[in-house]
Amino acid sequence: EVQLQACGGGLVQAGGSLRVSCVVSGFTGDSYTVGWFRQAPGKEREAVSCITQSNGRTYYADSVKGRFTISGGSAKNTVDLQMNSLKPEDTAVYYCAARFGTYLYTSDYRYWGQGTQVTVSS
Repeated sequence: EVQLQACGGGLVQAGGSLRVSCVVSGFTGDSYTVGWFRQAPGKEREAVSCITQSNGRTYYADSVKGRFTISGGSAKNTVDLQMNSLKPEDTAVYYCAARFGTYLYTSDYRYWGQGTQVTVSS
């Protein structure tokens, strides 16, 4: 059974840093992709970043490029999202998700972890 457990997040001032982590279990092999999504109040959920566990290719939304870094890989069962230079508009519930496949998917994830709140004060 595939399971994802998200942790981290919290409250930080603008310009600060936070890390959210996702512990992934239940996959056999490394042919899967892990993504981070976020949903702010009143807004649709959006893809923030993802990584292919087989070869470590990454995707970032334009809004977070240069500020966020995703790390993982099949040797680790944890996928981290390091968030630097945080802005108030980064405030949202962050979710990790996983799906089979080796592409940089931004949708149609099958497995989801619980959300973790990230709040950036101005």
